[in-house]
Amino acid sequence: MERKIKMDTMRKTLLLLILIIGLSEVVYGQAKKTAKTDKEKIEALIQSVEDLENAKFYRNGSVYNAKEAGSHLRMKVRKAGERIKTVEDFIEKIASKSSMSGENYKIIYDDGKEIITNTFFYTTLETLE
Repeated sequence: MERKIKMDTMRKTLLLLILIIGLSEVVYGQAKKTAKTDKEKIEALIQSVEDLENAKFYRNGSVYNAKEAGSHLRMKVRKAGERIKTVEDFIEKIASKSSMSGENYKIIYDDGKEIITNTFFYTTLETLE
């Protein structure tokens, strides 16, 4: 009788362990599915600029609309190729300043407020992670 109770307890413990492991795999799998890759984050950051309908993008002394800014950033990503491995590489090496002049890129909102793109992208990145 005592042996039967021990076997029942062992079975219940084993079933509970299997259930816990199964649930943790489901939770872990969901977390992996929702986590964005660096490439996806970069695209989301570029899209966030393009979504600023009335804002302007200041680069090398000229002002561009949001769609032109997005196109320019995608071109820089393509040209950089494998040199851009992380979203931080994108922000620091491509999206924050001109590689020609070293001048910071800026976003100018329709109310006249300005923000350097480095700050804009890191702030936006926080909402993606």
